[in-house]
Amino acid sequence: MPVVNRIADFAEDMKTWRRHLHQIPELGLDTVKTAAYVTEILETFGVDEIHGGIAQNGIVAIINGQGDGPTLGLRADMDALPITEVRDLDYKSQTPGKMHACGHDGHTTMLLGAAKYLAETRNFKGRVALLFQPAEEIIGGAKIMVEEGVMERFDIKEVYALHNAPGLPVGHFMTTPGALMAAVDEFTINIKGLGGHGAMPHETRDPVMAACGMAQAIQTIVSRNHQATEDLVISVTQIHTGTVDNVIPETAYINGTVRTFNPNVQKMVMARFDEIVKGCAVAYGVEAELDYEVGYPATINDAEKAAFATDVARDISGEANVQGDAGREMGAEDFSYMLEARPGAYLFLGQGDSAGLHHPEYDFNDEISPLGASFFARLVEKAQPAG
Repeated sequence: MPVVNRIADFAEDMKTWRRHLHQIPELGLDTVKTAAYVTEILETFGVDEIHGGIAQNGIVAIINGQGDGPTLGLRADMDALPITEVRDLDYKSQTPGKMHACGHDGHTTMLLGAAKYLAETRNFKGRVALLFQPAEEIIGGAKIMVEEGVMERFDIKEVYALHNAPGLPVGHFMTTPGALMAAVDEFTINIKGLGGHGAMPHETRDPVMAACGMAQAIQTIVSRNHQATEDLVISVTQIHTGTVDNVIPETAYINGTVRTFNPNVQKMVMARFDEIVKGCAVAYGVEAELDYEVGYPATINDAEKAAFATDVARDISGEANVQGDAGREMGAEDFSYMLEARPGAYLFLGQGDSAGLHHPEYDFNDEISPLGASFFARLVEKAQPAG
């Protein structure tokens, strides 16, 4: 079964919604204009309930079906990124330094499209809860929504979400049972030595050499301290120090990311970081402070729900265009908090050749909005059939 005909009928409306959202990008929890626009659109559909102010500017909208039944949750993220858009689009970002470089404008649009269809047809039992979430890129808006009790308050039994995928052919779906994306942690190391003249290093305690030593030692965690069959990525992404060629600075700063799936591997990494930073500080005669911040947990699909969602995707795009055992990747996603709270699944939807996610030339492909909306709509109708 391809795109739902009724959803195809308002594909141009969806394009209008998406391109308006693209012009008003907002960051983190501060999605005031975005939430107001989403609420305005939802009100025209005649949904049964709209609850705002969740996780500051998140929204939960309820659509009642035919008769008693469970509540199924569908989530879309709404926030943008602090990136300057470089393409000169007619609907280019109107806020300098901010843009929808990850397609959350498209995710919100796909869920709005499903909402319009479901509110019109109501061809399902129970209820559907539409979760419009801020702050996926930072902070973890999904965690905040869960902590504020959305699952219990709206009696949500299972949850699903989609993310666009540049490079995957248009209309192709991809997911996997179990672990899909990694847990993400962040580390920062502040080093304090004794600065001095570059010609007299013996009179200093050089934080530059300490930073280089720590960065190299940190890489041995992957190569020497963990079992190769367990996925682990540690990337030092920033080293900041110094101002001029003939001065040894007093301080240095190291920052980076850690990606894991196994909590035991994560614990090992944390322990080794502590040992390496303390040991290098002694070896180089400097002071060093480690700040290791545990971030989003691994995104783990419920195997049964992932198989069900894969079947729904096949209804939309056909057997050949759906991969239900695609394996896992080292990216991260705060939908993981919702999957910890309730069984469900997260899927990728191909948007064809385009700039990559988080790139200043990225733009969501409006061609896939009806596909995503049809997936959400059929998911509800198949999970909670009215007949």
